[in-house]
Amino acid sequence: MEIKQYLRIVLKKWWLILILVLLACTASGIKSYYYTTPIYEANAKLIVNQSANENQQGFPSVGLLQTNLMLMDSYKEIIVSSAILDKVIQLHPNLKDSSYQMARTLSVSSSDNSQVLNLTYWSTSYEAAAETVNAISQVFKAQIPSIMNVDNITILNEAKTGDGLAHDPVNINVLMSVLMAFVLSLMAAIALVLVLHFLDDTVKNEEELKELLGIPLLAAMGKIKKDDLRNSRGELVLIRNEAGENSYVTLKQ
Repeated sequence: MEIKQYLRIVLKKWWLILILVLLACTASGIKSYYYTTPIYEANAKLIVNQSANENQQGFPSVGLLQTNLMLMDSYKEIIVSSAILDKVIQLHPNLKDSSYQMARTLSVSSSDNSQVLNLTYWSTSYEAAAETVNAISQVFKAQIPSIMNVDNITILNEAKTGDGLAHDPVNINVLMSVLMAFVLSLMAAIALVLVLHFLDDTVKNEEELKELLGIPLLAAMGKIKKDDLRNSRGELVLIRNEAGENSYVTLKQ
């Protein structure tokens, strides 16, 4: 089957495709706007260094920098451990999440060859997310010297709270949701139309009949409505052909 034939099949059921796409886009937009719980994101950054010793005259050596970079994975594990998060709960009882929830929600990352730790926390309230990630940063700064013998920790920036700004949720984008629903529903609707067409084994036109029988088509009769057979007086006229002659019969109703 050629592409033109597929296109004719799809265009024949354009109304079905349009209905399915409109329903999917409408449902996606309503769900995203009214029925999706908003999730907010708060970020903090800190840098962890070992102080240069007296022989280094205030400048850390290349070996010390390499050691700090190698320890970044250890810092990531420590910051989500119970040693830090339990202390956060102890010092900040106003936080609603448990240490287990914090460990599951907190994301700690760093760029290659960078000593900067990026802390990201998500919550249904931006204020709660910001307070939690700031508390974790402060407790980590206070506890890491006794855990790793590191005494040079700087919090580069904390999540801002009380700034009066409206923070957008990270999981709600109505336009993107509707666009994705449009693409997926369009593909699904076209596939459905093609499936319904191929499951229907009835002969739909002269070309299919010719292909099915394998013989040339001599004549074809289209659909005739009963009103097409009435004359100007509203009488039903039947045309009968016999031996090359025409005879007309008028039925009065």
